[in-house]
Amino acid sequence: MKSLSQEHRKFHPQSEFVANAKIQGMEAYKEEYEKSIEDPQAYWETVADELHWFSKWDQVLDSSKAPYYNWFVNGKTNISYNCLDRNVNAGKGDKVAFHWEGEPGDSKSLTYSELLESVCLFANVLKSFGVQKGDRIALYLPMIPELVVAVLACARIGAVHTVIFAGFSSDSIQDRIIDSKARMVITADGGYRRGKILELKKIVDEGIENCPTISEVLVVKRGGDTSIDCPMQSDRDFWYEERAESCDADCPAVPLDSEDLLFLLYTSGTTGKPKGIMHSTGGYQVFSYATSKYVFDLNDNDMYWCTADVGWITGHTYIIYGILQNGASQLIYEGAPNFPDPGRFWNLIEQYKVSIFYTAPTAIRAFMKWGDNWLEGKDLSSLRLLGSVGEPINPEAWMWYHEKVGSEKCPIVDTWWQTETGGHLLTPLPGAIPTKPGSATVPFFGIEPLILTEEGAETDVGILAIKNPWPGMLRGIYGDPELYEATYWSKWGGRYYFPGDGARIDEDGYYWILGRVDDVVNVSGHRIGTAELESIFVEHSSIAEAAVIGIKHEIKGQGLLAFITAIEGKKVDEALKVELVQLVDKKIGKFARPERIVFASDLPKTRSGKIMRRLLRSIAEGQELGNITTLSDPSIVDEIQNQFKNI
Repeated sequence: MKSLSQEHRKFHPQSEFVANAKIQGMEAYKEEYEKSIEDPQAYWETVADELHWFSKWDQVLDSSKAPYYNWFVNGKTNISYNCLDRNVNAGKGDKVAFHWEGEPGDSKSLTYSELLESVCLFANVLKSFGVQKGDRIALYLPMIPELVVAVLACARIGAVHTVIFAGFSSDSIQDRIIDSKARMVITADGGYRRGKILELKKIVDEGIENCPTISEVLVVKRGGDTSIDCPMQSDRDFWYEERAESCDADCPAVPLDSEDLLFLLYTSGTTGKPKGIMHSTGGYQVFSYATSKYVFDLNDNDMYWCTADVGWITGHTYIIYGILQNGASQLIYEGAPNFPDPGRFWNLIEQYKVSIFYTAPTAIRAFMKWGDNWLEGKDLSSLRLLGSVGEPINPEAWMWYHEKVGSEKCPIVDTWWQTETGGHLLTPLPGAIPTKPGSATVPFFGIEPLILTEEGAETDVGILAIKNPWPGMLRGIYGDPELYEATYWSKWGGRYYFPGDGARIDEDGYYWILGRVDDVVNVSGHRIGTAELESIFVEHSSIAEAAVIGIKHEIKGQGLLAFITAIEGKKVDEALKVELVQLVDKKIGKFARPERIVFASDLPKTRSGKIMRRLLRSIAEGQELGNITTLSDPSIVDEIQNQFKNI
């Protein structure tokens, strides 16, 4: 593995920012970081003491059954309590928890007291159906207030939520419900996206046709007076608003064990089957709180906005749990960044005086493509901090973000982390760390990264590894401990956590993420297993074989390119391409559509039958192919290359 990045520009936080920051300057960071590494248990115990516990822990960390680590052993807490009751009790009841803006322009604001009341009411609705601690509840909702409320209501009574991104297809819903054995789905009649109404309840109905564990479907009214067709099945489907009429808004938070399961979140993997990532209560609570506090340098006057969907881990940690535990005010937006025009985000920043803006490189590249004119005349002076999340950001996009959005005064926190890590592992702290365009810079407190060779020797460019456990780490893959150990702990004899990314470290000790070392592709911040896509293509009756690779994409970061071999005698034409795209739409969602489908008589393979995806990537990017004589049929390479010459 090698790195082509030669970025040396460095940007120091402005003195006005440093003066009020929680961590002021590099020396202060180093002192705190060294303390967290020398005695991590003492460090995390100090952080945990800032939160509410019904009863304290006996032991900070139990490593006796590694890689199944237990944090804050026998401690009793509730993350919903720490997000809500704790802030209300501290006098923040009248503070805005969030302003919500719907895509059509409707809006709503909730204070911490009002959010607490809404969560308690929703929790009692769940209890009225007999929902108990440990029950899995699937959520398939648009970005509306009820999504945040429902998540916190589940956490309040110990139900395990599994949020399914509302862009996923019915097949994806079915896969996740079957794996989690969810007993209830919470959805809405519809939601808005780019001016259109998505009939979400209909998608849920298709998704649960073969899901015998589902007893109830709870439906929130989002459509208002619009003519959404929302069929309701007697004795299974219930309107939330009607059910809530007979419930009260008093629901004490249930004391939960620190290692009680908080949520499942499904992420694609190289096996083709989505994996149910398990996060437990206490450790995730502490880590989400700490990373939010320091990385975003949150203060009482901030208006924070993360543009992610709660269907992804970013929305879990940095819209709901981490931000609300810190008692911050935030903006939540339902719709697309370019509806009704590409100036929508800038209008919202101006309207709500957003001070912290956290978005994805995909969005930043889209803003660049749409043109600077959409920023003209917009008052973005309220911004004091920018963030990037979801994938490595290319230096060109970083500089545009810095100059055009941040007016060269806002620090940029370029954060690296995963669904599995629960929160930031590599990130600048905005008042302390000079930044470089494209670098995630330095580790967060308590995190010890290493860069290793395949054999486990330390190197400057290689495979990223994490040396020691941290509180926000995943607790396993639901129902599959063998896959958990094989995926994250089998490399290097199980000594280190294997995140699956390549990385390098530069002369300043800064980390640069170089991308996946496996076959997971990151499209617009969404990790998609290529094996999952390949298996979908092969489901088509005309397809014999498929290989999917990620290619550079101006907007998405990575796009998907599919190489397809048809069954002999089957007709290969534009109509077949359309059918394959429709199959992807149905099985996963439109965001996973390939940029291009290339048909070939065969795929380049080794003599043992392994498809050489590296060669396909080199062909697509016009790179030198190297020695191809070891292929079972080298002529296939010429055939595919000729197709690209004609495109």
